[in-house]
Order: sequence, then C-alpha cells, then structure tokens
Amino acid sequence: MLFTPRTPRVVAARRLQRRRDRDQSRRFLAEGPQAVREALAAGVVVELFGTPAALQRYPDLAALASEVSPVTDEAIAALGETVQPQGLVAVCEQVDVPLADALAKHPRLVAVAAEIRDPGNAGTVLRTADAAGAGAVVFAGDSVDPYNGKCVRASAGSLFHVDVVRAPIDVADDLRASGLQVLATSGYGADDLDSLLDDGVLAAPTAWLFGSEAHGLPSPVLDAADRRVRVPIYGGAESLNLAAAAAICLYASARAQR
Repeated sequence: MLFTPRTPRVVAARRLQRRRDRDQSRRFLAEGPQAVREALAAGVVVELFGTPAALQRYPDLAALASEVSPVTDEAIAALGETVQPQGLVAVCEQVDVPLADALAKHPRLVAVAAEIRDPGNAGTVLRTADAAGAGAVVFAGDSVDPYNGKCVRASAGSLFHVDVVRAPIDVADDLRASGLQVLATSGYGADDLDSLLDDGVLAAPTAWLFGSEAHGLPSPVLDAADRRVRVPIYGGAESLNLAAAAAICLYASARAQR
C-alpha cells in the first residue's frame, strides 16, 4: 500500500516544513534527487519517501536508504514545496556543528551570513562558499534557518559538503582567535577588493562577513571586523545583490589562496 497525505508518518514528516518542529526534532526535509543523493552520501537520511515512478527512476538512491516509504503523488506534493515535485523527499538529521568544532579544523576560508533573512540568498551563499572551497558557513544572529526548504534547495547539496554553523552575531573574536582575518563587506568600505587582491592581503586565511541585502551588516558587526571591503563597480549599476557580491569576494580569496 502507498502512503497518503493522511498517513501518520507523512503527517509527521510534513510538520518539518515548520521551523519550530525542525528545531525540536533536529530533523529537516531534503527534496529532489540531487539533495537526496547528497544527504544519503552524508549518511543523514532517516527515511526516504518516494512515488513508485521516482523510486523506479532512481533505484540507486532507494537502495542506499535504510527506510523507504512509497507514497502517492498527493502525498509527495504535500511533503514537497516545489510547483513540480520530482517524486523524492527525505527526512534528514540536521548537520550543523558548533563553531568551535568547525574552527578546530583550521579552515582557510569561511563565509558568515550575518542576519541574512532570505532563504534563497542564504542557500546560494552556501553553494558558492562550497564551490570556492570554504570550510565552513556560519549563520550568525537572527539569520534564516539553514534547513528552510528553499535554502536547502538553493544550496543544491552544498549543505552536506561544508561545516554549517549556527552562532550568535558576535563571532568576529572567535574567528580572529582561530587565525582568520575578518573582512566585512560594505558598499562604503574603506578598502577596495581589487587593491586587497593585488597587495596579497587575500592570501591569508579569511572569514568574510555578509549582511542582508536590504540592511547590510549591523554596525557592531562592521566595527568588529578588521577591514571594511567594497566590491568595485565599474559600470552604471547602483549595487550588486548579496549572492553576486559574495561570489566575487569568496572567489577572490580562493584565487589568492591558491
């Protein structure tokens, strides 16, 4: 028999769409074959829900899951948050680690999402940090939940590749104590990104602080940084969006460090 939207296990899993229930259970949902594949590789899948068609299409993923629950199309639509569900949703254990554990690995590149509220932006920063070789991504202060469904999808599996940390907003001292220079992004920063790259400053282990697109970094966070850095704009654009600015800064560091 196929599970329906009213089956108790489907009902329980669907509650993980709410942050309160994710926080209480320390579990979240990963939707789609890409996210499910990465979650299985990380060993954090508790249960895999799939339509018969999807389980037949991805037999390798079904074989790796310890608990597979076939569901109706209606049930997978209830569990998913996309317009066109791809037939697979996994219940996963949360993967975040304490800041001290992440810094104990001495990462040379860290991205800090400081009070970033938009889940799409946060997930894209996470994905970009992973691509640039960052060792950790810190969700600091009142940031979006990294296990928000949109954030998980936007990370495209990178949630399972780097150390994810949830920490208070005042992380600069801890980052600096672990040997990282702390650079804060600001459209009015005194330091120009190109100049820092040319001068070799970005070759040092670095933590980049990124603020929300609407408000930027809070003043105490800016004040705690070693430098305030602006991305130069050579054309007529007023500014860059958060994800683009983060990509430029992280890749500038990645290039310098290599």
